[in-house]
Amino acid sequence: MHVHFIAIGGSAMHNLAIAMHLKGYFITGSDDEIFEPSRTRLAKYNILPEMQGWDATRITNNLDAVILGMHAKPDNPELQRAKELGIKIFSYPEYLYEQSKNKKRIVIGGSHGKTTITAMILHVLQKAGIDCDYMVGAQLDGFEVMVRLTEDAGVMVIEGDEYLTSPIDLRPKFHLYKPDIALLSGIAWDHINVFPTFENYIDQFVIFISQISKGGSLIYCSEDKELNRICPGSRNDIRITPYATIPHEINSGVTSIRLGDDRFPLEIFGRHNLMNLNGARLVCNELGISDFAFYSAIQTFKGASKRLELVAKRGGRVVYKDFAHAPSKVSATLQAVKEQFPESKVIACLELHTYSSLNKEFLGNYLGTLDPADLAIVYFSPHALQLKRLPEITPAQVKEGFGKEGMEVFTDSMLLQERLIQENNPETVLLMMSSGNYDGIDLKDLGARWTNL
Repeated sequence: MHVHFIAIGGSAMHNLAIAMHLKGYFITGSDDEIFEPSRTRLAKYNILPEMQGWDATRITNNLDAVILGMHAKPDNPELQRAKELGIKIFSYPEYLYEQSKNKKRIVIGGSHGKTTITAMILHVLQKAGIDCDYMVGAQLDGFEVMVRLTEDAGVMVIEGDEYLTSPIDLRPKFHLYKPDIALLSGIAWDHINVFPTFENYIDQFVIFISQISKGGSLIYCSEDKELNRICPGSRNDIRITPYATIPHEINSGVTSIRLGDDRFPLEIFGRHNLMNLNGARLVCNELGISDFAFYSAIQTFKGASKRLELVAKRGGRVVYKDFAHAPSKVSATLQAVKEQFPESKVIACLELHTYSSLNKEFLGNYLGTLDPADLAIVYFSPHALQLKRLPEITPAQVKEGFGKEGMEVFTDSMLLQERLIQENNPETVLLMMSSGNYDGIDLKDLGARWTNL
């Protein structure tokens, strides 16, 4: 099988390309720009395009299929040539379904926690020796790639993103997976450039629930107001199970859970992660894994990449990075750090990087999210606004949106680093939150400098 990837350099696309290469497919691809780590990883498997850019001559009748990435435009010359030749064109999620349609599909959806819950399930399944295919949105310890596709595994675990499928298919990705077991972690309005109203956004989750296979399962977070409204009674032909934050204790900076007389200390912390853990437990129960086996395995789970990931630690000075960007994620992550380090000063630094967060009409949704921080700092790049073709926003508008007294706003990454280095109190936690990279700040280098002050 010869499959060609248009926009092979994307985070999800290059992992799917590698997974299919490992399955024995002949893979080619193209992209106008390929950044790290995609470039190095594609090169490792000898599937990095020799030249960047689009070239319609790459598309021939010898291709069995084309997979189209979201980064490509509808008028892409390779896409147009594939249409002319009548070659089968798949989106990324369409192809995942094609590869898993004869397997039991577990789909993890929701506005937040998807990657962590998916990663927890995969961690426990691996410990239990249960073979499965998967797609997860971050690099995980112990897993070579973010996508695995095999002939033999009877289960596939999929992180179900609600963003658009492809430039020529404007359905949310998670509408294509048709789960047998579905989990919803919560609903908090996101992707306002695609879903212009909260009601429209909620509708996508209602559709998702309608597509669960008859006799399947829906597991949902009962601490979420919107899920409590749309999940109970939504279907009478599936099992519907709520979950909430699991009871836990924090001693000497370590979070633990109990099962009878047994105590299970965890590497992770935070109420949101204890909710995620409980949802993952219920999914694993559906696959025949007992609570004791689940808790025993989850003790060694360190978290997904960039999800409250420890960057540096020296004495009482600690640096974490987190992918948080939506208001609900920012609030949950900051609250987790405050609960875990009640005696420390907490500096919360958030980069506004997404379409939603850089929209001045959306900024008010962040009201109060940084209030628990002892020092709150927000960074945004005027250049990012230009690239996304969004109207300018001002530091004053940002401050008004968050409503945090004493909050500082930066638009220059060098000045931001200089400001952070000024904070030299001994017992301090620095929390860096972003789905971007603060215009090139090396967080490992910053963490090393900051913890050695």
